Amino acid sequence: MKQEEDFESNLTGDKEKQEEAKQRWFRRIKKGILTSTSEKKETPEGLWTKCPECNYISTSADLRENLYVCQKCNHHHRIGSLEYYDIIFDNADYEELFDNIRSKDFLGFTDLKPYGKRLQDIWEKTDLTDSMRVAVGDVGGNTIVIACMDFEFIGGSLGSVMGEKFSRAVDFCIEHKYPYMVISKSGGARMMESAFSLMQLAKTSGKLSQLTDAGLPYISMLTDPTFGGISASFGMLGDLNIAEPGALIGFAGPRVIKETIKKDLPPGFQRSEFLLEHGFLDFIVDRKELKQKIAQLIVLFQG
Repeated sequence: MKQEEDFESNLTGDKEKQEEAKQRWFRRIKKGILTSTSEKKETPEGLWTKCPECNYISTSADLRENLYVCQKCNHHHRIGSLEYYDIIFDNADYEELFDNIRSKDFLGFTDLKPYGKRLQDIWEKTDLTDSMRVAVGDVGGNTIVIACMDFEFIGGSLGSVMGEKFSRAVDFCIEHKYPYMVISKSGGARMMESAFSLMQLAKTSGKLSQLTDAGLPYISMLTDPTFGGISASFGMLGDLNIAEPGALIGFAGPRVIKETIKKDLPPGFQRSEFLLEHGFLDFIVDRKELKQKIAQLIVLFQG
């Protein structure tokens, strides 16, 4: 009987404590100490970045300071032309060339949306005029022209404007006796321009022969991913073909090849390490060593 009374007493005490807790809760709400879910501060977007290779999470500031390379697994995150220019050029100082050229919908092409509308949307959302930027600046005290693709602009696709920028960059190098480097990042030819796009493979390859005749070096750097018309033309025509670690490089993608030949592909197929082993690349360079390596190459080519 005594135990039952004690149990009821404890239960009553617990209820009293719960009631007091509720009262404190409502008092805090009334005083404005608590805020609604909609009023709570959210974590700003872009503050954290997760590595797609190992899922390591770091702050975007730390990743940027590490040149967009994962501190845990050394995965090289995809970056755009402006990031590469800041990494490579002395004091991030350079001059952009031919930025007034824009693509045009010659064919009135429409897939999920009209090509003209697609272009207009990208121009409004980004500061890109097309899928390639061209800049001139110094690396290690020596001047070089670097053309770099932006995957954000329709997958870094090769269209008439990229071909024209590429060609004008070659002419600029010949005129000023500068070496030429291209940083590729592309899904291939821009099929919205049909034959106008495919013609750029021959056009850019032909311009490189002029660069060779002028005795000027051409460095082709392949990053993740480089496919289609790029790898089938100027991407593999460098006096030196180099790549970043782990970059996916080829013509058709590994999934398409596997479905076509109905066989399992070798481990690491089409990764830069695989291509180096099979003679398609001259060397692989870590992004942290990229600027120093380019500076050395310029000096070596200049004799």
